[in-house]
Amino acid sequence: MKGTVLGIEGTAWNLSVAIVNEQNVIAEVSDMYSPPTGGIHPREAAQHHAKCASHVIKAVLREAKRQGIDASRLDAISFSQGPGLGACLRTVATAARMLSITLNIPLVGVNHCLAHVEVGRWKTEASDPVTLYVSGANSQVLAYRKGRYRVFGETLDIGLGNAFDKFARSAGLGHPGGPKIEDLAKKATRYISLPYVVKGMDLSFSGLSTAATEALKANSIEDVCYSFQETAFSMVVEVTERALAHTGKYEVLLAGGVGANMRLREMLDIMCNERGALFYVPERRFMGDNGSMIAYLGLLMYDSGNTLKIEDSHVDPNFRPDDVNVTWIQNDLEDRGISYEIKNGAEAIVKVRDDMLIKDRISKQYRLKELDERIRKERTKAEARILSEARRSGVPTPVIYDIEGTKIKMQYIDGIALKHVIDEDLSEQTGVLVARLHTAGMIHGDLTTSNLLLLRDKIYMIDFGLSFFDSSTESRGVDVHVLFQTFESTHHDHTRLIEAFCKGYREHLQQADEVLERVKEIKKRGRYA
Repeated sequence: MKGTVLGIEGTAWNLSVAIVNEQNVIAEVSDMYSPPTGGIHPREAAQHHAKCASHVIKAVLREAKRQGIDASRLDAISFSQGPGLGACLRTVATAARMLSITLNIPLVGVNHCLAHVEVGRWKTEASDPVTLYVSGANSQVLAYRKGRYRVFGETLDIGLGNAFDKFARSAGLGHPGGPKIEDLAKKATRYISLPYVVKGMDLSFSGLSTAATEALKANSIEDVCYSFQETAFSMVVEVTERALAHTGKYEVLLAGGVGANMRLREMLDIMCNERGALFYVPERRFMGDNGSMIAYLGLLMYDSGNTLKIEDSHVDPNFRPDDVNVTWIQNDLEDRGISYEIKNGAEAIVKVRDDMLIKDRISKQYRLKELDERIRKERTKAEARILSEARRSGVPTPVIYDIEGTKIKMQYIDGIALKHVIDEDLSEQTGVLVARLHTAGMIHGDLTTSNLLLLRDKIYMIDFGLSFFDSSTESRGVDVHVLFQTFESTHHDHTRLIEAFCKGYREHLQQADEVLERVKEIKKRGRYA
């Protein structure tokens, strides 16, 4: 990789310009928009960026020149093409186009989310990680597979950082909320029970933030901050672990501004140690939004021939990372082959004795003890009940033999996880089974191709730990969205698999079209709005 690239970041608060080469950051200058009250005002932030862009760019060029890098030596200009606030993105894109035309060098449009991932890989020893990316507007779990970064899980409503900010404003803490919540949490004396909302590989923070605000009426702000933080971080660490289990990867990378929180880092480190995975965090300057990450991904893209014509340099406020064709990684980073052995998931240790499977929800050391005990008991009880109800509704499931605390003894299904063998016919059969489950008023809660087993041409549904009773279009939509997300993140021919699933689902559920329309809406919620 060769070249020197200037990158401009300005998706929201921070206007940051940097120049990098393949070895290091040559220069970086930033100017942050700070509103007098409340949260970010997009038009005012854009006006700030427009006012400051010229002097920030000139300052970074002066610094680079002091180090022997003149503007004439730049190979490309990169900019945040999205996701972000539309007005801010347009301002930054205009500045980038002007530089590209003036210097007569190529223009590169960068996905902001992937810039966080790639700068993390650059500044740590991470090679092929599952990345937990948590910022103000974005909360996603990503990993590379076959030419794209796939989204394995994401928020269904607001980002974790915005959830903290929303609570902080209601509590009179000001902005930004995350650091203030972290400081107050250290002074807490007890944990308060708050909603823990994990839906398969996805998360929801809006209700948690509202519940935390309500809890202030009867509890100290220190205890509420502590409880909010512990609950939210446990949720994102659990989903990250679930992605590790599903992908078989052995590295975790933390990215985004919320990643500066030391408690979140501690929890991820504990989880990785328990699973035998490696945990990486870049230095703090690369965690929040910064020009260096835009310049570095711009360099990767430029070096792989991925540049833009000026007329094609429109911005996209809803630019998803999984829409990007990753030209800078030529092959899969690692080929692990296919293993059909039972492996421990994110929740439990599984043992097989003869024809019996023993599933033991072990304690998670990263989670607070009382929260961990509550979740394990609730999920064991739900799984036992719905396993039986689902089977009575025509959905093949293991037979339960016994329950002891958080341990379930059940029939061992000696099948192959559908993620290894799925095709259109099996996907259509899956659609039929999910339709039966939904018709009976049940939600699986963790519909992935790891939780569907094929045994002698029969598909069994397993792992009902996140299941519940509900017949609403919203819950059904989230259930199907989780499965579709697994198709998209794991299977190359996901479009045909989704079409086949829909065929089976429509034939056996009267409200199928309504649910499938809701799935499209739910997917959009994970975007930067």
